[in-house]
Amino acid sequence: MELLIIGGTRFLGRALVDVALARGHRVTLFNRGQSNPGLYGELEQTHGDRDGGLAVLAGRHWDAVIDTCGYFPRLVGDSARFLADKVAHYTFISTLSVYSDTTTVGIDENGTLGTIADEAVEEITGETYGPLKVLCEKAVEVGMGAERSLHVRAGLIVGPYDLSDRFTYWPARVARGGEVLAPGTPNDPVQFVDVRDLADWTVRATEARLFGPYNATGPDRALTMGEVLQTCQEVSGAEATFTWVDDAFLQANEVGAYVEMPLWVPAEYAGFDTFDCRKAWAAGLTFRPLAETVRDTLAWQATRPADYQWRGGLKPEREAELLRKWWERGD
Repeated sequence: MELLIIGGTRFLGRALVDVALARGHRVTLFNRGQSNPGLYGELEQTHGDRDGGLAVLAGRHWDAVIDTCGYFPRLVGDSARFLADKVAHYTFISTLSVYSDTTTVGIDENGTLGTIADEAVEEITGETYGPLKVLCEKAVEVGMGAERSLHVRAGLIVGPYDLSDRFTYWPARVARGGEVLAPGTPNDPVQFVDVRDLADWTVRATEARLFGPYNATGPDRALTMGEVLQTCQEVSGAEATFTWVDDAFLQANEVGAYVEMPLWVPAEYAGFDTFDCRKAWAAGLTFRPLAETVRDTLAWQATRPADYQWRGGLKPEREAELLRKWWERGD
């Protein structure tokens, strides 16, 4: 397959390239050449800005395109229209944040989608991210046609090269040992997908020219926060103890869900970690063992500078202060 990847040198993009090459596809990258510019020097790379710079792709044809970095419907629409006669299939990396109600358990692809008053806004915030991705999906379908458009609604993507730290925090924190502040209860559900598993399925789904939306996270069984932390401890061999701190305390102390406290959301948002992904599972999305993801994430984390500034997770002093308050709360 002749495959065009928009992006391709960061996190999911690089995993997609690795899978595509391993499966024997010929890959062309289109990006601005700013992120990891020395990566994949052996591949054809066409540099340009998708905002007005698509002309560098003129006169070319590919079997499919995977768009890893579309956030604004104007730009995604431009790409879909420009490529409509140059590719047979368009895979768009979307998000589970397209759904407007995460208080409901078991949201499938028919869940209510988010909306935004100003559809022309081009600023990513917690309020605009999901609705803009909804509009991006629609823009792809308008430009390509519904039966040539696949929307991969990914959840939290984890593993090596994840710069968000929304999962990496836990293997690294548990590996440090000591008393670890653990959010909620050990039985709270969590969902995420290893970047390599998502990339493998996305490439195979593109080969098969699947179309329409697919919720794409995992694993394909119930996973709890307690199992995640226990696995981190087993893999790292750390001497760690877990102090489980309830939602009310975290909210009262203004602990930021999911970023400052990775993998945690208050229990009332039960749908956030219970999406129904059976459609993607039936279409071949599979998952490696959690221990493998933890191990490889720790190995990658060890390559980062010692003074790396974490983007997610509790800072040590903040964690210590919260633990002190928890034990002194007097109830």
